[in-house]
Parts: sequence; C-alpha cells; structure tokens
Amino acid sequence: MYGFSIARRGRRRSVLVALTTAATLAAVALGTPVSAVSVQHTALVGQDPVNWTPHALDGTAFKILAIGGRVYVGGSFTQIRPSNSATVTTQRRLFAFNATTGAIDATFKPVVDGTVRALVAAPDGQSLYIGGDFTNVNGVRSRGVERISATTGASVSGFTVPEINGGVDELELTGSRLLLGGRFQTVGGASRRGLAALNAGTGAADASVNMSLDGARVTGSGATSAVKVTGMDVTPDGSKLVIMGNFSSVAGQARHQIAVVNLATSPATLSPWTTTRYQQMCANSFPTYMRGVDISADGTWFVAVTTGARRTGSLCDTAARWDLVSQVANKQPVWVNYTGGDTLLSVAVAGAAVYVGGHQRWLDNPDGRDSAGPGAVPAEGIGAINPVTGKAFAWNPGKDRGVGTEDIYPTTAGLWIASDTDTVHGEFHGRIAFFPLPVM
Repeated sequence: MYGFSIARRGRRRSVLVALTTAATLAAVALGTPVSAVSVQHTALVGQDPVNWTPHALDGTAFKILAIGGRVYVGGSFTQIRPSNSATVTTQRRLFAFNATTGAIDATFKPVVDGTVRALVAAPDGQSLYIGGDFTNVNGVRSRGVERISATTGASVSGFTVPEINGGVDELELTGSRLLLGGRFQTVGGASRRGLAALNAGTGAADASVNMSLDGARVTGSGATSAVKVTGMDVTPDGSKLVIMGNFSSVAGQARHQIAVVNLATSPATLSPWTTTRYQQMCANSFPTYMRGVDISADGTWFVAVTTGARRTGSLCDTAARWDLVSQVANKQPVWVNYTGGDTLLSVAVAGAAVYVGGHQRWLDNPDGRDSAGPGAVPAEGIGAINPVTGKAFAWNPGKDRGVGTEDIYPTTAGLWIASDTDTVHGEFHGRIAFFPLPVM
C-alpha cells in the first residue's frame, strides 16, 4: 500500500522510491533532506476513515510517522488496543503498527519515560529520532532526543546527545544536521534558546545553528515565559528554515513570532524575510499564538496556523499563506482563512489541499465571533483549504474537537491525523484516524 518510505514529522510527510513530483525528484537527486519533502495528492482524501486503525485509549497522540510498512505514533497515551479486539495493551507514549492492516507491532517496544512530541526518520530507513519531554529511553538517560531502531525500539549505539535542559517539540532532519525546536534554553551547557542542532550521526551538539532567539513576549498579566519555538519546517532543498514561537528578536534583529533562517550558509544566518502581521497581541493569555507551519513541496511558499482568540485586523485563529521566494521585509500574506475565533494547531500542504486541524468549527469565517458568520463553512476539528484561492472546500468529515488535531500527515495512500479525541465521522477512532485517497 505504501511501498518503501522515509517519512517525517508526523507532523505529515513521506519520501517514496516512486516519487510523486519533479520537484521531489530534483531534491533527492541533489542529496537534500528527505525529511522535508511533502507527499502531494491530486485529489482530496475521502471523508470516511478506514475501520482497521488501532486505538490509543488515553492521553493525546501528538505525532505520526511512516517508515516502510510501519506507522509510528508518539504522544502521552499509556494504553492501546487493535480495532478488531477488546484486548488492551499497556504501551506508553510510542507504538507501531502495520501500515495496511493496523495490526499492532509486538516487536517494537521502546521504553520512554515522558511524552513523545516529535518523530522523524533517520537517513538509513532503519531507525528514527524521537523528541519530547522524556529524560530516559530504554533505561538510559537521554534528555529530550533519542535515536531508536525502527524494528525493536532499542536505542541506537553511538548516538549520544548532550544535556538539553527543556522539552523538545519539533525535529527536522536536514543533511547531517538534526534540528531541534522547543522549550529548552541550553544544549550541552551552551545557550540555545528554543532552537539548536545536533549531528544526525553522533548526536553531538552542532554549533552551526545559533540564532540567539530573544525577547519573549509578555502576557497581559505581565508574566514572561522562556523563549520557545512552537513550530518549524525546512524547504525541500535544505536552504531555508521557517521558525515560529514567542520571540521578538532573532540574531539581534526584530522578528515577531516568525523568522526565516538561511541554512545554506555556515554558520546559519538570518534572512531579511520579515512581516509585522504577527506583532499584534491576541488574547492576553497567549505569549505566542503561533502553532504550526508547513512548506510547499517546491519550497516557494508556506502556510502558518495560529490560535489566540479573534481580534479585528489580526491573524489570530487563522491559516495564512506566505510567499517564500522573495526574501524581503514587510511581507503580507497571499491569503488568510479565518475560523471565527477557534484554534488551529496543525497544517499540511498536500497538493490538492491545505489541510488544517485544531478545535475549529468553521473556516471561511472572517465575520464570525465564536459563531458562524456569513459564508462560514463547517470544518469540525479538521478542514481543507484550496491552496490557490484560500477558500475552504466543502470537506467536513466531522470530528470531536477536544483540545484539537495535533498532527496531519499525508502519505501516498491518504491522510493520517492524531489528536486527543475518539470520534471521527460518527465512528470510534481512538486518537488516530486514516482517510484514504479515492480509488482512481
């Protein structure tokens, strides 16, 4: 069903031997980072998820990743069960299952003592990197990042990370560098506020990415949180990194919640790409309202999604498309889609559609105030947007909203989602669901 694949961020991606676009063929030919190449669909996926996927029965599923014939799910859950059985298995925070039958893989048994929030495949196709809030993996101290076997979950020898003093929420593989984004402030004792790099082979700290994020935004109560990166993505050619978080400066220059980093230079440098559209505060309780970003397969544009509560003239609770070709100041979005006051957490640019997830009730709702305004399109928990016009498709499987859809992950066979809820299309789907592409 899938063929061999090396796939990334749950948030959502897979690179196949039979690549789907000329852009991805060119990227792989140049030896660029396979973790940043999107699967592109030519049609919307169906609205009725398949019935064979297994269930996580508690907590939250945060990330999904496919490697070969397996699918991996990371999160905060502790119990799982197959779709065709009432037998419950204790498997904490990370499990794997067959990509075509849903059968839970009993040989994959990593032991992780904290939430898994990020997954990315290693270049060998036989292992994967995990990131999160853990301090030990398989009984050995590993703060926030580890490399494990894709077959057994055992730790890979020779990969040792330095001390990371906070949670890791994002991972991206680009060439020999494993990029980390999250809530940490130091890596190996060196200041790395929210963004750092490791050697993908050894796990050693890589000093080539040191962007000096600063200026954590202050909430309405006057509280200041530590600098953090809440979302990031790399272009398919590995030359640019988009980061988002609660910072207001990067490398000593003003960058309000979003910045573009040049990875083609060594060390990495700050791009002149800027926008002031995320400078405005949303609800006073949000030091940052940036939640997810995904770059197009050709690397020329991206979509960012936000939370924050509706505020006139702002980009709170929106999905917005941005040009990435011209690296200039004062950028404006190509289009904006408003939920009318509901959070978006995740996004996947998947060819025929931009899929967005959260706990939204509607899209196309600029005049809604926690209600359906004129022209609002229902999109409960997950929705689809036309990538050219920015208008919502009438695609609404219907999903329990909960906190929201944490991850959207396209493959050549369809679309996976991960969340904290159990009902999709009126059916029980514990924390994960899969929407197949139509048969042509």
